[in-house]
Amino acid sequence: MKIGIVCYPTYGGSGVLATELGKALAKKGHIVHFITYAQPIRLDVFNENVFYHEVRFVEYPLFDYPPLESAMVSKLVDVIRYEQLDILHVHYAIPHASVAYMAKQVLASFGINIPVITTLHGTDITLVGKDPTFSSVVTFSINQSDGVTAVSEHLKFETQKYFHIRRPIEVIYNFVDFERFKPQCNEVIKKRYSPDGAPILMHISNFRKVKRVNDCIKIVAQIIKTNDVQLLMVGDGPERYHAEQLTREMGLDDYIKFLGKQDAIEKLLAIADVFLLTSETESFGLAALEAMACRVPCVTTNSGGLPEVNIEGVTGYLSDVGDIESMATNCLKIIKTKSTLELFKDNSLAQAKRFSIDAIVPQYEALYLSKIKSKI
Repeated sequence: MKIGIVCYPTYGGSGVLATELGKALAKKGHIVHFITYAQPIRLDVFNENVFYHEVRFVEYPLFDYPPLESAMVSKLVDVIRYEQLDILHVHYAIPHASVAYMAKQVLASFGINIPVITTLHGTDITLVGKDPTFSSVVTFSINQSDGVTAVSEHLKFETQKYFHIRRPIEVIYNFVDFERFKPQCNEVIKKRYSPDGAPILMHISNFRKVKRVNDCIKIVAQIIKTNDVQLLMVGDGPERYHAEQLTREMGLDDYIKFLGKQDAIEKLLAIADVFLLTSETESFGLAALEAMACRVPCVTTNSGGLPEVNIEGVTGYLSDVGDIESMATNCLKIIKTKSTLELFKDNSLAQAKRFSIDAIVPQYEALYLSKIKSKI
């Protein structure tokens, strides 16, 4: 198949999943064309079946902001026509689903009918999409898609609850690539961050408000009352400055390190003992899944789709959003003895294998084929 993929190219979960999906499809022999305004972060390996098309914007004094949607529609029409794509898969409803609809109408004038799959990832529905500014367009665009998927049962429920969706929504979970994310702890790296052998907690995110990164700082303040730990904060974003300030104000510099954006996060995850995810909402929790694939148990909030990934008392623990004491206690439960920690690590790896890329990608292939056949 010749597949077009539209996504955000940044560190967010939707862009990560879209890029990894495209790479996996290319490995299986499909021709994959990424269409976006910058090269996706995870598009970091060469494959002869992968192509990238950059959407360029025209600067014009009349516009306060570049006309993103119009530029994307034109680029999609161009790529689909001349590369003769079989199907278009757009990730994140805003604005990609509406852009795909417009492109489809333009293509119809050339006698081209291309199926469009829209994958919903979370905040495009639960946060931005519910805003009255966008809700009617989001609803219309989803209903005009030929196929709709959501990355968790929770997100499917939320979409059907807040939008009048006539299309069936198929749940296809996020996945993890075990060739990259695997339990391969480098003791030299681990000793660098924890010279005294203290357990390592880790948080990875884009440091937006929804991630509640300051909660991670407060959790460490509770834990060190009884147990020495090291917290590694990986990533960057608008809340990093405030988290660093809070760390200094609370005198936790010796216990918390900010590492910024990292490309080889799998090497860092593999040295962690507990992954900490304090988000106000997560449609799935891809970062937690990647941690579990590296044999790292998780202490997370119980919001969104996280309970579908992190199993209470088995792969880690779930707490209410903002419950600092509970999350600190849960971290201590996991790290209190080596035998307990090892049990949680084994359980985490076993759970992650349910979301193997080899199990999930065929579900997308089957969906693509069904939509391509239905247009003939």
